[in-house]
Formats: sequence, structure tokens, C-alpha cells
Amino acid sequence: MEATRQKPELLIVDDDPLITDTLDFVLGRDFQVFAAGSRAQARSLIAQLEHVPRLALVDLGLPPVPHRPDEGFRLIGELLAAAPDIKIIVLSGQNDEANARHARALGAVDFVAKPCEPDVLRQLLQRATRFDITETAAPPAESGIIGGSFAIGRLREQIRQYAASPFPVLIEGESGSGKELVARALHGDGPRAARPYYALNCAAISPTLVEPTLFGYAKGAFTGATAARAGYFEDAAEGTLFLDEIGELPLELQAKLLRVLENGEYQRVGETQSRVSRARVVAATNRDLRGETKAGRFRVDLYHRLSVFTVQVPPLRDLGEDKLGLLAHFGAFYANQAGVAPCTLDDDARTLWMAYPFPGNVRELRNIVIRLTTKHAGECVGREALAEELDFQAQAATGPGGADLFDASVDRALAVLATRRSVDLDTSLRAWERSFIEAALRLTQGNLAQAARMLGMHRTTLYSRMQSHGTVDDTRARPATTG
Repeated sequence: MEATRQKPELLIVDDDPLITDTLDFVLGRDFQVFAAGSRAQARSLIAQLEHVPRLALVDLGLPPVPHRPDEGFRLIGELLAAAPDIKIIVLSGQNDEANARHARALGAVDFVAKPCEPDVLRQLLQRATRFDITETAAPPAESGIIGGSFAIGRLREQIRQYAASPFPVLIEGESGSGKELVARALHGDGPRAARPYYALNCAAISPTLVEPTLFGYAKGAFTGATAARAGYFEDAAEGTLFLDEIGELPLELQAKLLRVLENGEYQRVGETQSRVSRARVVAATNRDLRGETKAGRFRVDLYHRLSVFTVQVPPLRDLGEDKLGLLAHFGAFYANQAGVAPCTLDDDARTLWMAYPFPGNVRELRNIVIRLTTKHAGECVGREALAEELDFQAQAATGPGGADLFDASVDRALAVLATRRSVDLDTSLRAWERSFIEAALRLTQGNLAQAARMLGMHRTTLYSRMQSHGTVDDTRARPATTG
């Protein structure tokens, strides 16, 4: 039994019992396998486990729509919300390139087409395990926050200002942007650094378990409560309690959390004796909690108690040159762990890297670097090889602002070029123009009219620009030249 517990835990989600049984048999020697046949079953299984497995093999085509990838995509998002560090490998027969890129943009570390040899899967999973271990053991950067942009500087300053305060902090930001890093920095940079730090993801635990987990319980309070147990508020003592995805907290528990925030008082489940918590509460959400309060899904008074201080974690698309800094940081880290030389990007690939909006934020960037390091160790990666790892269409479909963000990235790119007077402006502008034309065509799946509207030009103008860049596909119908 001890050996079983030491195996890495692996969640397999596939609606074909033959596949789950076979993978359980083949991979069970190296991993402790948990299997589910649908997104709903996977969520139910996770709610029963003490923690989310650190590895997952996920099929895209799941019930009730097994011929479409929608359920698989939703499950990827839910797994990452429940456990941001989980390593997800997609194993699917819906293996067109668009699905593969979208799965990676959502946060999957890799995509494998069915059928796949079990040994290949084992190697991928073992590599993901090694990356997981090295990430956990890696010493953090200053405050855990990497970057030199104005937005990151402002974020560091807010952490410095709020770290010493005893009052709650609400961290807001998109999935994958690094909210838990900010929470750890608030704890580590303040006077509570030597005190305990506890974290609970409210989206990763069954609602019935949230209350006993937070507040503890008395012996006999419910079936299975064979002994009294302290909760996180008690264990955290005078340290920090981080409540991730606070927007998922059930309304009935919101009232009990409010009481703790107001006067420190709480009760274990099954007890009448009041206890007092001195832990500092830091909460995080990727939801619009103001909107949730207006909809009646989140208490207004709790929102105001949690948001004494509010920290907004910027999305990666707004961090400019920090995209390159993060590329260098993760590239050096994973290359060192793998014992290989890091890869680099040529000029065209760097242009594409800077133009890409990273809808999955830093988590997506990290996964892209892992794949590039694995596939192109020591090489100079070109535009085409990099484009295979990116998903502009995912940003148009799921990212905030859709095509508006694409337009904004064009504006920022031109602004950067305007400040670089030492470069050949004409050559650089042509390179940027070609990059954005090709990106717009990918976003619109080759529709000239839609791509022209996105780029703010007439269709015939776009076609002429494409001809000048040599990007015209002769099999594509020429645009009509009506007067």
C-alpha cells in the first residue's frame, strides 16, 4: 500500500471503457490511476478525493456530445481551475490541428492523437512528472513575480504595500495569470512569513466538504467523523489562509466566512463552542464579483469585507517585453532540468511571439516553452515551427475582447517600432504587416472579407498587400473588383 501511495496520481477521462481499462492496466504499474467516463463523473470523482491528481489524460469527445470537443475543452478549464499546477495531456481522436492548438491554449501541456502506443504515453507522463517535481522544488524569484514592465512594477509595489497589513486582500485576474503567486508573495513578504500558509481552492472541493475543511469538526458530527479535527482557520493560526476561486463558495457558507472576517469567530461543525481565528484571509477570483453581487450569487457585504485591498493581476497580453523575459526564464529553467541547451527564436518567430495574445496567460506560455524545449532543444526556432504551438483562433473565440485585442496588439506593435529609430523602419513594418495579415487569415480561417474588416482595410487592398508579401494562395478566388 505504501508503494501505491508513492506513485504519481493520474486521472484518465475517456468515455470508452476499453480504453480506460487498458490504460489502467498498462499505466497502473507506474501511476495510481483514477478513471472517469465523462466530465460530470470526473468532477464527482475529484470531489471525493483529498486533492486533485497532478496528472491527467483527457479525451475531448465526451458525453453528452462525444462527437464534438466541447466537453473536453470545458473539463480542461475546470481541472486547471481546481488545480492550477495539474499537467494535462489530451488523448483524443478529434485530432485536427485546430483542436490541438485550442487545447494547448487552454492549458494542456501536450496533445496526442489516438491511437497511441502506451509506451509513448508513459514517456510523456513521466516527463510531465519530472517537470512537476522540478517546478515544485525550484527556488522562487523575488516575490515570485517575473517581469520589468510598468504593470508588473505596479503589482510588486502593491504587494509591498499590502504585505504587512492584517486586512483581507482580494486578488482579481484571468485564469493562468499568476494569482496564487501573488498570494504567496503577500504572505512571504510580510511579518507572517514564518507562520503557516494554507490554501483552499473553493472550486476543487465538494460544497459539503468546504465547511468542515475550513472550520473543522467534532467527533460524530457526521458519518465518518470518527475523531475531532481542526480546520484550516485553526491550523493557519496567525498565518495566512488563501481562498482561491472564492466566487465558487456557496451562499450559505459565505455568511459564515463573513462572520470570521468581522470578529474572528467560528465554530467547528457539530460544536456550539465559539473559537477565534487570527489568520489573515487572502482571496482570489477570475470572476467579476461586482457582477456576481448584482446577480445575487455573491454577498455584497462579504465582497466589501474581502476587498479592503484589491490587487489586479494583469493579463500577459498587456505585459509587452515581459513575454520575452518569461520565455528566457522558463526556457533556461526547463532546459537546465532536462540537461539540454535552451532553444531560441529567430527574428520572425520573436515578432510572432510578441504579437500572440496568450489567452491562457503565463500558464500557456510555460507549456509552450516546455514543448519547444522538448522538440527543439539547442535549436533556433523559426516562425512556422512556433506557429504550430500557438492558437490565434482560441483567443478570438474565448479571449476577452476577441478581435479588438488583436487590433490592440497591432497598435502596440507599431508603437514599439516607432520608438526604435535605429532599425530599418520600412523593412520592420513590412515584416510586422505580413505577420498580422497571416494572423488575421488564421483567425478568420482564410476568409478575406473578414480578415480585411479585422485589419481595417478594403478586401482588394488586403489582396494587394498579400501579393506584395508573396502570401497569396493561387487556389483562393480573387476578390471581385467592383467599382
